[in-house]
Amino acid sequence: MTAEAATIGLTHGGSEDTGLGQRGPESKSIVIPYGFWLFVLSDMVLFSALFATYAALVHATDAGPVTNQLFDRTLVAIETLALLLSSFVCGLAMIAAKRKNMAWTQGWLLLTGLLGAVFLFIELYEFRSMIAEGAPPQRSAFLSSFFTLVGCHGAHVTAGLLWIGTMMAQIWAKGFRQDIVRRLLCLSIFWHALDIIWVAIFTIVYLIGTLPA
Repeated sequence: MTAEAATIGLTHGGSEDTGLGQRGPESKSIVIPYGFWLFVLSDMVLFSALFATYAALVHATDAGPVTNQLFDRTLVAIETLALLLSSFVCGLAMIAAKRKNMAWTQGWLLLTGLLGAVFLFIELYEFRSMIAEGAPPQRSAFLSSFFTLVGCHGAHVTAGLLWIGTMMAQIWAKGFRQDIVRRLLCLSIFWHALDIIWVAIFTIVYLIGTLPA
């Protein structure tokens, strides 16, 4: 075997060993959403810890008010419907963005933000009502865990609303550039993740938590 043939064979073998060949690194459209999913999963770990804390302290009321005395299922149902609809509308915004339709993208994003604001308003109203009725976070371990769990989700919704406003401004000013569409995809993932977390809160805190003992 000549030296040239050996070199060719070694080069070819090296490509097979690494498994990369001529493909090179993945595109940003794959890497960035994948990386953001890792962030979302880490956020899920945070909420898992808060759920576990709430489950451990839900009966530690210190002779104070309990779930059946505090929660209004009708109001929470309206709150939940608003957030679920906002997630659906966010999906419509993504479809419009893929079609590069400025008017529909902005309109659906605006509606997503308005529904999210309705959700947040009802949540703040619930907090204020509970505090006015003598059930602030420091009243018992149960209330501390409740305000921490639900309040953390509300803080995420607030961040999502700010993100929606930022994306609307970027799309309006710069159009549907690839980097902006990638950010919009990350926003959509984040918003849908908030929906999943809220469904868990609604089920565990407001439905199961208010069943008769």
